[in-house]
Amino acid sequence: MAPKYDHTGVDDTSVIEERIIMPSTIETIDESFYQYINEELNIFSTTNKGWNKVPVIWMSAERSHQIKNNKDLRDANSSLILPAITIERTSMIKDPTKKGIYWAHQPPPHHDNKGGSVVIARRLNQDKTSNFANANAYEKRGQINFPKKNNKVVYQTVTIPMPVYVDVTYSLTLRTEYQQQMNEIVTPFITKTGGVNYFVFKKDGHTYEAFIQQDFSQDNNVSNLEADERKYQTKVDIKVLGYLIGEDKNQDQPKIVVRENAVDYKMPRERVITEDSPELGDKDTFYRG
Repeated sequence: MAPKYDHTGVDDTSVIEERIIMPSTIETIDESFYQYINEELNIFSTTNKGWNKVPVIWMSAERSHQIKNNKDLRDANSSLILPAITIERTSMIKDPTKKGIYWAHQPPPHHDNKGGSVVIARRLNQDKTSNFANANAYEKRGQINFPKKNNKVVYQTVTIPMPVYVDVTYSLTLRTEYQQQMNEIVTPFITKTGGVNYFVFKKDGHTYEAFIQQDFSQDNNVSNLEADERKYQTKVDIKVLGYLIGEDKNQDQPKIVVRENAVDYKMPRERVITEDSPELGDKDTFYRG
C-alpha cells in the first residue's frame, strides 16, 4: 500500500509522488552543467566532413590525459581538431548574503548524532499508527479495528543538512578554424535564452540557475601575418548559482535523516525512593503509563 501523506500543504494529495533524494555536491553541479552544454544545446557546425556535432571537452588533469589518448579529438600531429568547446571551472565563491529561502543558520538538533536541520517531507507511518490504534481498541473494547479516534499517530519526518549556496563560474572557450564555424557555434549561446541571459539546468532532482555574462571576448589571430596556425577563439563566462548539501564523502552522518515522533511515554516507578512494594504476579505494573 502506498504511504499516506498528511500536512502536505496541498488539497489533492494524489499529485504527490515519492522520489529518491540525491545529495547536491560540487560534482553534481559540474556534471549537470556539462550535460546541459553537451546535450541540451547540442551544438553542430560545418566541417570538412559535413554537418557534425561539436565536441565538448571538460578541461582538467584527467580530461587532458583522455584528450591526448583519444584519436577522435586530435590529428596525426597531436593537435586538437577544431571546432571544439572546452569547459573549465574557474572560481567558486561562498557568499554569506545568498542563503536562498533560509535566511538564518539552522543547526542540526543536539539530541542525537544523525544531523539534518531542514524538513523537506513528512508522511504518516500507517503500520505503526494502525498497531497503536488496534492495541488501544482491543484494550478498551476487546476487539481490533473498532472505530475509535486514535490519538497515537506516528509521523516520519525527513530532514537534510542546511544547504550552503555557492557561486560557481565556468569559462567556455569556443575554438574554430573559420569565421563561419565560430558564427554557428556562438549563436546558440546568444539566442537560446531569448531576451535574457538566464537558464536553468537540473540533475538528480536538483535545479541550478545560470547567467551568461554579457561579454563574449574574442581572441583571433587572423590579422597576424605570421606562419602561426589560423584560429578563431571566443570566451563565454557563465555564472551558476548552486548549493551544496552535506560534506560529500567526508561526512560521517547520513545526508538524509528520517525521524519518527514519540506517541507514548512510560516512566519506571522509583521504588527505592518511595519504598513501594511490588505487586506480585503482575510484571506489567513495573511501568506506569
